[in-house]
Amino acid sequence: MANMNASYSSFAGLDLLASAVLLIDDGLLVRYINPAGENLLAVSSRTVAGKPLSAVCKPSLTLQSALDNGLTNNWGYTGQNIEVQRTDGDKLNLNCTVTPLRPEIANGVRLLLELQPIQHHLAATREERLIEQQQASRELIRNLAHEIKNPLGGIRGAAQLLEHELNNPSLKEYTQVIIKEADRLQDLMQRLLTPHRAMLPATVNIHEILERVRSLMTAEFPGSLEVRRDYDTSLPELVGDREQLIQAVLNITRNAAQAMNGEGEIILRTRALRQVTLAKKRYRLALEIKVIDNGPGIPELIRERMFYPLVSGREGGSGLGLTIAQNFVQHHHGTIDCSSRPGETIFTLRLPVEQA
Repeated sequence: MANMNASYSSFAGLDLLASAVLLIDDGLLVRYINPAGENLLAVSSRTVAGKPLSAVCKPSLTLQSALDNGLTNNWGYTGQNIEVQRTDGDKLNLNCTVTPLRPEIANGVRLLLELQPIQHHLAATREERLIEQQQASRELIRNLAHEIKNPLGGIRGAAQLLEHELNNPSLKEYTQVIIKEADRLQDLMQRLLTPHRAMLPATVNIHEILERVRSLMTAEFPGSLEVRRDYDTSLPELVGDREQLIQAVLNITRNAAQAMNGEGEIILRTRALRQVTLAKKRYRLALEIKVIDNGPGIPELIRERMFYPLVSGREGGSGLGLTIAQNFVQHHHGTIDCSSRPGETIFTLRLPVEQA
């Protein structure tokens, strides 16, 4: 970004804004884009320098008319729910503001275009509400786990004693059922309590973690499952708990593979995010990890609750994999969310690297 933005040092404060900002000249060429704009439009400032706005994104007719009026008549414009299409085909619904500028302010820049996702505030509020609900739910489950764990030990012990007293071998089949079910429930209770162990932070490379997950998945689902890499190898290391991060990504990836019955494609993608807000804190740099599969999608009935303990869309599933993944990501002050439709499910993990 340094080369592109060097001529616009007076606008350096725009780098810190959460909304996307583009500076446009009288030929509708992009002269500057801030980090939030790079993230929103999925472009790099170096590749869009001097390019037409239409090569960066495709504005709607309404926004195009506003830009033309800004240049011709020096009119400002503010519009809500304006559709803008990215170069990758994704369509965004945005709040847009066009502000005319005097050319002498910044070497011929004529317009300041501000783009803000209309879902930004709604998503932030929804995330806070979900986190509060999930924390309350986990606290309840944890308390129940403590209450259940001790009686289970007593039930198992009593079943073992009863088995030794029985002379009829056919009756021992029933005591074995009791013992095995008690063991299964004890294991479940332990897994509910385990995520709360202390972190062991160290410097970790996110791609080493993803490669570990990839090797585990290819061993577990040989031949029929393809796990592809799409890495940004320039990403810096971060401080985190290696085992927790492996388990978080592994749980998500394994869920995806199981939903596809071990047949299909999973993509592990990494990207850098600049000037982002995670869990109410502003960060200069963060890592984004996406786990993308081409499976059947997550049933709509459980999408809002899929991170809750004991919620599973799979027969025989424990409903703890995503809960544990979310716990571990939150331990790292990160966020996790999901979008899903038939043929494509995307889990997105964002982990902070450098605080603003």
